[in-house]
Amino acid sequence: MTPSRPDPKHVAAVTSASLSDAMADRFAHRFHILDLISPVPDRVLFGPAATMQFMPRREDLRDPDVHDFAPVLADAVRDDGEGAVLVVSSGGCPDAAVAGGKKISRLKGLGMAGILTDARLRDFDEVDELGIAAWCGGETTLADRREAMPFSAGVPVSLESVTVIPGDWIYADAGGAVVIPAAARDEIIAAAVEREREDAAEVQRIAEEYSRGD
Repeated sequence: MTPSRPDPKHVAAVTSASLSDAMADRFAHRFHILDLISPVPDRVLFGPAATMQFMPRREDLRDPDVHDFAPVLADAVRDDGEGAVLVVSSGGCPDAAVAGGKKISRLKGLGMAGILTDARLRDFDEVDELGIAAWCGGETTLADRREAMPFSAGVPVSLESVTVIPGDWIYADAGGAVVIPAAARDEIIAAAVEREREDAAEVQRIAEEYSRGD
């Protein structure tokens, strides 16, 4: 079953910066992923994580009926990908292309919100046309050069020293990505909304101060 989603007005009122502030007030662990690239940088990614782990390719371990994008994706979403974010760990192969237009079209077909990965993506123009959000380590024109393979799904994964478990909530915009524990989601979003309100009030106060010439 797809987890309930927060009030869209509250989500629209926050950014990766205010969510990071709220997370830092609540947790001591690393939760932010920086220096991400997107085909459409103004397209925000938000939703619960469905995880996929890539690993360096091993021919003696690879079963083509199992270790391929389509079956691993199906295992990740368990037939219910509506609104989910596919979080793909490169498994130590950050220059590998984990997906392109054809593979990401599967996400579109499943109703997923998009993809977050520390690896590279292909076909930025096609991904843009699909209308879903994608944030990654960079673009590549190269297909999989037998460097990495989809290996497992529904397991904890690591992106840039950040642990992501299935069901965590992912928020990504041009400032970076934030990984929010599911149990703390509503608390963190509410705190981020309040931080945005306080910051706006402070900016207004400063503007008024300068307009008076104080």
